[in-house]
Amino acid sequence: MKNPASSAPWRLIPPMEATGEQLMAIDRWLLQQHRLGKHPPALRFYTWSPVAISLGYHQRHWPKSWENLTYLGQPVDLVRRPSGGRAVLHQGDLTYMVVTSEVTGDVTGEVKGDAPRNPRFGNRLQAYQEICQFLIQGFLSLGIHLDYGTSRQVERTKPPKENVNCFGTATVADLVLPDGAKLIGSAQLRSRDGQQTYYLQHGSIQLQPDPDLFCQVFGAEALAKIGRSDRFPPSLPRDRASLMPILINALVQAAQDCWGVKFYTQPLTEAEWAEIGC
Repeated sequence: MKNPASSAPWRLIPPMEATGEQLMAIDRWLLQQHRLGKHPPALRFYTWSPVAISLGYHQRHWPKSWENLTYLGQPVDLVRRPSGGRAVLHQGDLTYMVVTSEVTGDVTGEVKGDAPRNPRFGNRLQAYQEICQFLIQGFLSLGIHLDYGTSRQVERTKPPKENVNCFGTATVADLVLPDGAKLIGSAQLRSRDGQQTYYLQHGSIQLQPDPDLFCQVFGAEALAKIGRSDRFPPSLPRDRASLMPILINALVQAAQDCWGVKFYTQPLTEAEWAEIGC
């Protein structure tokens, strides 16, 4: 990600909570504006309210029961992401989003697993792992060791019908705890303009999911495969509200160190909200 030719700082948008439709509209707008040269690369973190299940862009199959789910008396939203992959339950998690065109293919250490290549986008896995370096370093600074998953399947164009759950498989683009539990699932949208590729990468960090809701959505067996904050070092708080500021600070610092960039912090302005239209 380090790019000596780019001296412009990245934008860090302060954490927010919003509906799934609003969050996805903002992310699409950030990518569009960056592609038009009107906005710098950006990093942001957010939570979803009400609780939502986000579907991968190409995902066409999911249980009908999801359309009638409720949580604490409120309907669970069903929202489509612009990024690929499978379904994610956004309750008790923290989502990160990166928009950039500064992926260089410079990944420290060996790139694990098969590296799918696409003539339009180059090495897809390398792009994932270059962006994910900040997650590994940020969690390591808090005493949490993460590594890539082992499944060689990275974002099929259409997820198989039998596996609708993003956290049901840990691919070599995902991050797992030492016991193999998947803590972070990531997905990308890539677009090309001439020789330049633009990336929008989403990721869900599982912190404090409600076990009953998770089992209702994905089944009891799936719950055992996910990482949670109760597996973190005892020095860290377990509840999501207390943990998130600590985690976000560590990840922002790691992003600066890994990518060699500086951030300026700026919330979305009223004019930007008007452009986004939500």
